[in-house]
Amino acid sequence: MSLAFAELSVEEVEKSVLTSYETIAKTTLYPGDPVRLFLESLAYVLALQNSVIDMAGKANLLQFASGEHLDAIGLMTGTRRLNASSASTTLRFTLQEELDFDCEIPAGTKAATADGKTIFATDKSVIIQAGVLSGAVSASAQASGSGANGFVAGQVCVLVDPVAYVASVENTTTTMLGADVETDAHYRQRIQESPEAYTCAGPAGMYRALAMGVSQDIADVAVSCPNPGTVDVRPVLAGGELPPEEVLEAIRKKLSADDVRPLTDTVIVQAPDGISYDLDVTWYLSKTDEALVATISSAVTSAVESYILWQRSKPGRDILPTKLISLMEQAGARRVVVRAPVYTVLKESEIAREGTVTLTYGGLEEE
Repeated sequence: MSLAFAELSVEEVEKSVLTSYETIAKTTLYPGDPVRLFLESLAYVLALQNSVIDMAGKANLLQFASGEHLDAIGLMTGTRRLNASSASTTLRFTLQEELDFDCEIPAGTKAATADGKTIFATDKSVIIQAGVLSGAVSASAQASGSGANGFVAGQVCVLVDPVAYVASVENTTTTMLGADVETDAHYRQRIQESPEAYTCAGPAGMYRALAMGVSQDIADVAVSCPNPGTVDVRPVLAGGELPPEEVLEAIRKKLSADDVRPLTDTVIVQAPDGISYDLDVTWYLSKTDEALVATISSAVTSAVESYILWQRSKPGRDILPTKLISLMEQAGARRVVVRAPVYTVLKESEIAREGTVTLTYGGLEEE
């Protein structure tokens, strides 16, 4: 049942207005009647007004609120939307030759990608000691957002700010941790879970809620207690990606604060253990759908990709071949034969990772 604060159908509003008038005036309004034309125009205005009333009502509900309205609801629980953050990396500066004195690379020294479109600046100064050829320092992108993520080692290689005696610069780690402003969906989920963080008694929901608030890239967090007094926290990023050490360290810092962690809890934060599985599937198409083989084949391939993403996006999610069959049948396959994977139960600390993927079209079959 859908929730509505006012009647949204123009036809229903028009019907209500016309019948009410006819009842009061004890007359019948025929098509083309000037009074009816006026009332139909009025009904349209009322329907638009009802839409605004409905939007205003839903804006006060967590399930429907968005944008600034969702921000206002978040403030009621002390949960603020996560702002955009800059990507980070490590830059290595190499001197022209070893010097007999210290060489300082100032904080804010800039380096860019080869096309000059993405610029990183050092977070602090670094001193290359006498007799040493190079030095490394952390750096952050000048522009916030996810656009500066994914540059592999060596791609940030242009020295924007010349420094005496420095011959070259390059990033030694893949740029990561840049994030756009938190989406409504992710923010809404955190608001819903935020009451869990009110207690310092150490429930699983508290650890999960606080960990989810570290970064908008964190898609899910599994919390378990393998031994008394030990809390095992396993985050996974959007797209089922495993978190880098920088994200894990940020979660450790968040969960280890004195006003968060009970004194007797030992919190362990690490990436989920990957459990590999192969996918070997043959699917068949009904002969009546022969003309749609290209369209259905594309849909089946997309279904398999959706299954892989679904399977890898949540720690502790069992490997379910029946889910794969269901998705492929919804895409149009008549029959699906799954040789791999097989049903496998996973622990909260484990996450499925696809290995070899083999998808075979078996041909047409009679109904």
